[in-house]
Amino acid sequence: MSTRPEVNIYTDGACSGNPGPGGWGAILVSAGKEKEISGGAESTTNNRMELTAAIEALKKLKAPCRVRLFSDSAYLVNAFRLGWLDSWKRNSWKNSTRQIVSNLELWKELDRLSQLHEIEWIKVKGHSGHEYNERCDTLATARSSEFHHSERKAND
Repeated sequence: MSTRPEVNIYTDGACSGNPGPGGWGAILVSAGKEKEISGGAESTTNNRMELTAAIEALKKLKAPCRVRLFSDSAYLVNAFRLGWLDSWKRNSWKNSTRQIVSNLELWKELDRLSQLHEIEWIKVKGHSGHEYNERCDTLATARSSEFHHSERKAND
């Protein structure tokens, strides 16, 4: 049995347009405490925001942990649960069509971080009333809208 601290991480990404202004949000829950984090980018994609949410949350962990990471992104969860990441690494970071994997630098960082922790990747259905997923969505869309509003002001 592992003596590592247990942490539940909930993540979500959002993008207005694809690409367009985007945001990400994450909530870390451990020992009865919660920490919300979020960020965004002026021009990004939804997939980049989904990956960034997981990366930024994992980077907040100060020691190796047992993590249950919940995401509504099949792109993120399936890369680990279905072995896509291992296949990409075996094939020099190329996908099944022999193209370099999209978001390569983010996948490499996730790969590095995932080796520090014991992570269970859990897919949740988005926009289905899951409390933490909804809260992460609110964080992500709020950060996305900050960039969306600044973009509108620049065009006025």
